[in-house]
Amino acid sequence: MNSGLQAVAVFGHSLPGLVLLSLGQSLVVACVCADLVRAVSVPRSRGRYLANTAFRTLALPSIGIMAVVVLVHAASGAWEQVAGGVFVLVSVIFRWHHCPDEDSWWTGKGTALRRWARRKLAAAGPLVAPAAA
Repeated sequence: MNSGLQAVAVFGHSLPGLVLLSLGQSLVVACVCADLVRAVSVPRSRGRYLANTAFRTLALPSIGIMAVVVLVHAASGAWEQVAGGVFVLVSVIFRWHHCPDEDSWWTGKGTALRRWARRKLAAAGPLVAPAAA
């Protein structure tokens, strides 16, 4: 086994690694639960709006966390865990890409926040220091 993968496997099975992976898995479970609530809620309802906002907010961190979890399990050779983790990872990515929904905070306030950030970054100009001669 590669020494880098061995270090990943050892960290994944240490107490700090297990705590971090457990907290990450909790975030993934919250994301999947928000997606479930979003799927069964009535369109244009407050519950759907909140669930969709939570799902859209937690989807990217959940994808990253599941990728790390799959890497740790692959490094330690737990192939059943790898298969389950890849299934969850692909499911979250699929739901994130193929289930667009207009009921979300990100379509309203998030768009305004993005415009504001672009204006501030454009007004600041480039952050390049002049070259010393």
